[in-house]
Parts: sequence; structure tokens; C-alpha cells
Amino acid sequence: MEIRIGDILMMKKPHPCGDHRFAVLRVGMDFRLRCQGCGHEFLIPRAKAEKSVKQIIPKESIGE
Repeated sequence: MEIRIGDILMMKKPHPCGDHRFAVLRVGMDFRLRCQGCGHEFLIPRAKAEKSVKQIIPKESIGE
């Protein structure tokens, strides 16, 4: 799975604030993600994140 910094991940389960979208801030053994709804940042193991991804929105299509 090709996930890069700046991509937006649509996850299967929402964050407690209700948003399903998370921005990728760091990639490696763990991902640092930021919730697009409330701005909360957290680390999640790569394997768990890859299982939970529903859709990847590339940085290029966002226009940043």
C-alpha cells in the first residue's frame, strides 16, 4: 500500500468527533495522523492503519 505524507486517509471507523478523514503527517513503522475534524494528532501502528483504510486521497488531487 502506497501511503505518503500529505495524503488523506478515509478510515472505516470514525474518530470520536465523528470525522472519517485523517491527514498523514509521518510515515514509517508507525503513522502520525491528524483528524481533519478536530485536529487531534496520534500515532497508529502501520499494520493497524493499513487494515483500517477505506480510501486514499492523494495529495496531488487535493491541490496543496
